[in-house]
Amino acid sequence: MKYGNEHSKFSLKYYNQIETKDVSWLWYPYIPQGKITILQGDPGEGKTTMMLQIAAVLTKGGKLPEGHQSVAPCNVIFQGAEDGVSDTIKPRLEQAGADCSRIAFIDPEDGKALSLGDERFERAVRETESKLLIIDPLQAFLYTGTDSGKKDSLRSLFGRLSRVAEENDCAVVLITHMNKAGNGKSIYRGLGSIDVAAIARSVLMIGRDPEDSYRRIMVPVKSSLAPEGPAFAFYLDPVTGFRWIGPCDYTADELLSGTVHAETKMEKAKDALQAILYDHDLPGRVVYEKMSDLGVGKRTIDAAKKELGITVYRQDDMWYWHLESQE
Repeated sequence: MKYGNEHSKFSLKYYNQIETKDVSWLWYPYIPQGKITILQGDPGEGKTTMMLQIAAVLTKGGKLPEGHQSVAPCNVIFQGAEDGVSDTIKPRLEQAGADCSRIAFIDPEDGKALSLGDERFERAVRETESKLLIIDPLQAFLYTGTDSGKKDSLRSLFGRLSRVAEENDCAVVLITHMNKAGNGKSIYRGLGSIDVAAIARSVLMIGRDPEDSYRRIMVPVKSSLAPEGPAFAFYLDPVTGFRWIGPCDYTADELLSGTVHAETKMEKAKDALQAILYDHDLPGRVVYEKMSDLGVGKRTIDAAKKELGITVYRQDDMWYWHLESQE
């Protein structure tokens, strides 16, 4: 039924009229399909590199890290503002193994700069049928004069982009720089105010491992559509290049503070290993699974294993872990 006058018309709908559907995912549980994700971090921490790696997988088809199913080859839009197209972005895509015929960008031939609410984003996504739109960095595509601390202006811009994402079943990832809030809570360290994080359905942060300058950690800061996933590590080695590592046991606030509470993690791991192996040996695979369920990462497990003097032996084509009595 229609309501309102000529200046303000609306209709009422009831939820029994709405068809229920599941959330689809580009990369579960980090990047939802048809929604907005924010990826934040300080300059040089690998935000763009990680997203180019993901784009490369999508263009060729394959599995994203820890993915449960392969994705069919699809198109991607990468809209950058800080790196050269020919001397930086394309070489990095080629190095990642991307099919560059499936990655597009908008070339504003009329000289009119792109902005977040620009209709050209919608047209480009629709015409290419892209399943991923990457905007890097978000700050470069805000309207001139937009105050990122004013939620009304941002919500209007994000609302348009959110509609583009949902109507085209396209994941949108906005790469943002961290603000200068020092070692504050991770949810407050993205662009502008807390309202920016409130608009996105997923917020991820990338930081440098305090114990390894080449190791980067991606941690979930906010996950509105799925249980929060574990932190995920990758390497940015100047010689060997990019390499996915896998889930790890870091938190956003540990990365922000530059400490990882290694002693506490080690004690937790040692106590758990002693309990698991107290009265019987177990295959190493089973030990890793049990420890992972407790939130302990592989590197910490291996270090605790060494400190406890755990030995391994082979039996029935499996490697078993044995802990000598601590008494």
